[in-house]
Amino acid sequence: MKYKATLDFAQTMDANDPLREYRSQFFLPPGKSRFEAIYLCGHSLGLQPRSTRNLIEEELKDWQNLAVKAHFEGAHPWMYYHEMVTDSLAALTGARPMEVVAMNSLTANLHLMMISFYRPTLDRPKILIEGPAFPSDRYAVISQMQYHELDPDECLIEIKPERDSGGVSTEQILAALEEHGEDVALVLLSPVNYTSGQLLDIRAIVRAAQARGCKVGLDLAHSIGNVVLKLHEWDVDFAVWCSYKYLNAGPGGIGGCFVHSRHADDNLPRLAGWWGHNQQTRFMMPPDFEPILGAEGWQLSNPPILSLASLRASLALFDEVGIERLRAKSRLLTGYLEFLLAEVHSDKIRQLTPKDPSQRGCQISLQIKGGRILHDRLQELDIICDWREPDILRLAPVPFYNNFSDIFQTAEGLKQVLKV
Repeated sequence: MKYKATLDFAQTMDANDPLREYRSQFFLPPGKSRFEAIYLCGHSLGLQPRSTRNLIEEELKDWQNLAVKAHFEGAHPWMYYHEMVTDSLAALTGARPMEVVAMNSLTANLHLMMISFYRPTLDRPKILIEGPAFPSDRYAVISQMQYHELDPDECLIEIKPERDSGGVSTEQILAALEEHGEDVALVLLSPVNYTSGQLLDIRAIVRAAQARGCKVGLDLAHSIGNVVLKLHEWDVDFAVWCSYKYLNAGPGGIGGCFVHSRHADDNLPRLAGWWGHNQQTRFMMPPDFEPILGAEGWQLSNPPILSLASLRASLALFDEVGIERLRAKSRLLTGYLEFLLAEVHSDKIRQLTPKDPSQRGCQISLQIKGGRILHDRLQELDIICDWREPDILRLAPVPFYNNFSDIFQTAEGLKQVLKV
């Protein structure tokens, strides 16, 4: 793609964008100086699909008119409601339907998965993570080690980014596995790093980890709905995610979980709850737990229907478009942003996200000299982005609702605030 640093070019790209109509399927926040703000914060909270309200109101009406009977009556009986998102989640994660389930929140699911898959021994007690991992993941890992009466200072292997690099590379992780793999019980990574936006080669990492006897788990918070995933094919042991970022399910939206089908008959240790029990006998209230085969067997409680309704609204759009087409547009958008940033010519900003489009998700992270004031000035221009201490500005052009004109105007905004 030969980009041009002109508004005419951006508008032409928008006019020829095969996904341009999907922008109107979302509510963009109003601006103060423009009709709609430029929203580049979908990596933190996705925008509301216009269909969300109707789907939630359908369930509110069933609650109003059917009350408890809505579990088995109505257009979408609540007893089976979570199954309505299974095929969509399987498509987005590259999984079989039995391998995925919508449930709980990301960190709760991570703890449930580590109970089953982090089984430290004297010879193999360690967990390998990338740095900086999202803090909640690190908290969960350390608390699991403490639960097993292990010392995190001895058992946590945290790979730090190379100097002048925004993130940990695939090559660094492979080298760490070569050095420490025989001591590692679990490798826990984010395919797309939340700080830098760097995308890892998960297939290569899984192969190297399994060759050394390690289990592999993934945090997909910044990956699902962002990049193409093939969890079953990659042979990942488990994965967890939230749905309020690229999946647009609303603040605190229901999370999800993947468990590879090769573990279906493993009789793994787990923390059990009644919604994970065999559906055929669940309401007979038997005293002994009999897990559903597959990821659903890790469910604890009946799911929040209103949150699932919100997720359904967004997943219907993913079903229409397909993650491959979204990913293709995402690469064009981040490529255009990178091109325009190169035109800024300022020593106050440095790109942390890899230049190679195949090694990044829907995000460009910039290291900023001078502190948060640049971010705040962008906000005053109705350019909504994200600041991470101490010096990182994150810009996420989401292909569903961002366009090339957004990118052009963001670059112009950056030029303006850098001159102040």
